[in-house]
Amino acid sequence: MRLDDLTPSTLRDPYGYSLKWHFFPEDVLPMWVADMDFPIAPAIVQGVLERLQERVGYPQMKGDPALLQSILQQQEARGLKGLTPDNLLLTTSVVPGIYASVLALSSPGDEVITQVPVYHPFLNALQEHHRVARYNPLQRTPQGWAIDFDQLESLVTPRTRLLLLCNPQNPTGRVFRRDELERLAEFALRHRLWVMSDELWADLIYEGRHIPLASLGPEIAQRTVTLTGPCKAYNTAGLGGGVAISHNPQILAALARVLKGLGGHPNVLAMAAWRAALEHGQAWLEEVRAYLRGNRDLITAFVQQHLPQVGYWPPEATYLAWFDFSATFGPRAHQVMLEQAKLGLNDGQMFGHQYQGWLRLNFATSRDLLQEALERMARVVQALA
Repeated sequence: MRLDDLTPSTLRDPYGYSLKWHFFPEDVLPMWVADMDFPIAPAIVQGVLERLQERVGYPQMKGDPALLQSILQQQEARGLKGLTPDNLLLTTSVVPGIYASVLALSSPGDEVITQVPVYHPFLNALQEHHRVARYNPLQRTPQGWAIDFDQLESLVTPRTRLLLLCNPQNPTGRVFRRDELERLAEFALRHRLWVMSDELWADLIYEGRHIPLASLGPEIAQRTVTLTGPCKAYNTAGLGGGVAISHNPQILAALARVLKGLGGHPNVLAMAAWRAALEHGQAWLEEVRAYLRGNRDLITAFVQQHLPQVGYWPPEATYLAWFDFSATFGPRAHQVMLEQAKLGLNDGQMFGHQYQGWLRLNFATSRDLLQEALERMARVVQALA
C-alpha cells in the first residue's frame, strides 16, 4: 500500500463523494472531518464484493452471527470478559449510540458530566435533549492533559445521573491510564452514576494501552455502556456501523427502546466490511498505524522547531492534533487559517465553548500533504512576528 501516493487532484474526486474534500473551495487544503485519505484495506473491498453475491434482503435483526462473534473476540482481547451476543446491540454508528445513551440513562433536566474538550456530539446530545451539561475541563500539565478529579467531585449534585467518557480522547488524543480509570470508576460507583464510554479510537494507540472502563470490575461493568465501531480504525465512515456493549442487559434494553423505529436494521454491507476488517484487516491496520505514528512525530518535531509559541501536546492515540492558537490569533484562529493559510481545520469551539482559538487537525493523510499543511500554518504565524 502506497500511503505517500496521495494528491489533492486524486482525493478531490470528480463525483463529489468526499465531504472532506468538497466542503471547502479547491484552494483550501482540508484536514478537518475525521476520516482518512488512505484507501481502505483490500480485504474489506473483497468482503463487501463477496457479500453482494449473496442475498441482500433483511438481515437477522440482532446482526450477522459471525460478525457478533468477531466483535466478542475483539472485546475479550481488550479485557471485556464474559460477554455473549446478548450483550451487544448493533447501531448504525457510534453517534446514535451516544444520543441513545443520553436519552436512555437520563431524563430532561438531569445533569450529565463530561470532560471537555470533547467530541461535539456529546455536547450536542445534551443541549438538544435538554440535559444540564456539567463540564469537567481537562487540565493542561507539563506532562499533557489530565483529569481534574477535585473539580469532578464538585460537580455532583442530587440531579447528576450520567458520566460521559471518551477514551481514547477526542480531540486531545489522551489514552487514560489504569489508575485514572479506576479513580473514575470509583467516582461513578460512589455517586451511583451511569457511564457511557466511547472507545471508538481504541485501535489507533501509539503510547499506552487501551483499558475498557467496564473491564475494571463487575460493579462498574453493570453501570457502563461501551460504544465502538470500525470507522476510525478501518476508514469506513461512509458505511457506518457501531455497537453498544454492556454486561447489564437492562442498559441495552433501555437503549433499544429509545432507538425503536429510528435506529433502523443492521446494514448488510456495513456488517460485511466490519467482519472483513476484524478477520483479515490486521496487517493493513498495523501499516496504517505505523504511518500515522510517523505523521504524529513529524508534527511534534515541526512544532518544536517552527511553532514553539503554539500550544500542542503529542497525541497518544487518534490521528488528531489539537493546537492552541488562542494566544496567537485569539478567537479568530479558524478564520485566519482558512483565509490566510488556506487550511480547512476544525474550529475548537465545537469541542467546548471555552476552546475558541483552538484548532483540530486530521493528520491521516500523506506525509507530503501534512508537511504542506504545517508549512502553510507556520508562514501565517511567522508573518505576525
